[in-house]
Amino acid sequence: MDIFQAIIIGIIEGFTEFLPISSTGHMIVASRFLGIEESEVVKAYEVIIQLSAIFAVAIIYRDKFHIKYIELWQKIIIAFLPLAIIGFILKDYIKMLFSVEIVAIMFIVGGVIFLIVEKFYKEKDNSIKDISDISYKQSILIGLAQVLSLIPGTSRAGATIIGGLLVGLNREMSASFSFLLAIPVMGAVSGYDILKHYSEFENANLTAFIIGFIVSFVVAYITIKLFLSFLNRFTFVAFGIYRIVFGIFLLLII
Repeated sequence: MDIFQAIIIGIIEGFTEFLPISSTGHMIVASRFLGIEESEVVKAYEVIIQLSAIFAVAIIYRDKFHIKYIELWQKIIIAFLPLAIIGFILKDYIKMLFSVEIVAIMFIVGGVIFLIVEKFYKEKDNSIKDISDISYKQSILIGLAQVLSLIPGTSRAGATIIGGLLVGLNREMSASFSFLLAIPVMGAVSGYDILKHYSEFENANLTAFIIGFIVSFVVAYITIKLFLSFLNRFTFVAFGIYRIVFGIFLLLII
């Protein structure tokens, strides 16, 4: 992987990881156009740029890393457990599910679900508008929704945001909880992958890795900020439409 490829993939990771549009499909398209083969070195690079995206979330929500938010983090861990347990049990089966066709179909299915949810979603006066007010029951339900993201192309952010909307969170809080939930989820996945691919770092272009890390961090930081501002004025309809269009595009280029 050269520096140009590292920058492009870093931009795509930073931009798509926390939006409800699934980074997997975009990585497939980018890799195909850039001529990047799925090697162990590339997998190691993906770990690095995922870590940088986690750092972006941690910095934006740095005020939440305080003892007074200990109960919030307990709820986040509770929401993380269903994915961790089911993902571990079914990890071999999940690998068998991966194909461009399934990713494309789940893009379309996810887009349709977003449009349906937005059609009937009405923000009520009692909708959760402060992330600390989320209940343990709501956390568990969001965690169960997140399990659907084990299907390639579903989008972890999309599954958790839809889960948040359905259990009574407003749009901004659904996104914020999804971002915070990404910290233990992506931290666990990245930690596991580092142990699995650590030997590949010796053969890697470290300059490309470092540049990609910085690019992914900056893009993820800006994207999260803009996304939260977007949700103050707009709905998720645009993301639903985009998912359907991109899913059809994936099916056409297979």
